[in-house]
Amino acid sequence: MSNWQQYERVFSHFDENGDGRISPSELQQCVRKMGGELSAMDAETTIKFLDLDEDGSVKLEDFVKFVEGGEEEERERDLKEAFKMYEMEESCCITPKSLKRMLSRLGESKTIDECRIIISHFDLNGDGVLNFDEFKVMML
Repeated sequence: MSNWQQYERVFSHFDENGDGRISPSELQQCVRKMGGELSAMDAETTIKFLDLDEDGSVKLEDFVKFVEGGEEEERERDLKEAFKMYEMEESCCITPKSLKRMLSRLGESKTIDECRIIISHFDLNGDGVLNFDEFKVMML
C-alpha cells in the first residue's frame, strides 16, 4: 500500500460523511470514538491550523501536507541531534578532529588525514569543515 493510499485510509476515518473534507464536528466525533475529548473551540482551532486554503475544512491535500511536514520536521530534528554528536565543542561544524573522535567512539579508527578526505567529499564551500547543511547532504 502506497503512502498516499495510507493517508486516504486514515483521512476517511475522520471524514464521516465522505464529502472529502474534515469539519470541526467530524474531528470531534473521531476523537470521541478514540476515547478522547475535544471541545468545539479546540476542534475549530485545529481545523483552522490545518486548513491551508482557509475554506473552513481540511481536505486530503491539507492532511497529507501536515503529516508529511511533521515527518520532515522530525527528520530535521534527528539530523540536528546527530550533528551535535559530531561537531567540535558547539562550533557549529564538524572538523577532522571531531570526526576522528566520534568515529573512534563508534569503533572506527581513522587518521586525521583520512577524516580530512572524508570531509572534503561533502565540503561544499571548501572551508575544510562540515556545517549543518553540508552534513544534511552527506546523510541523504
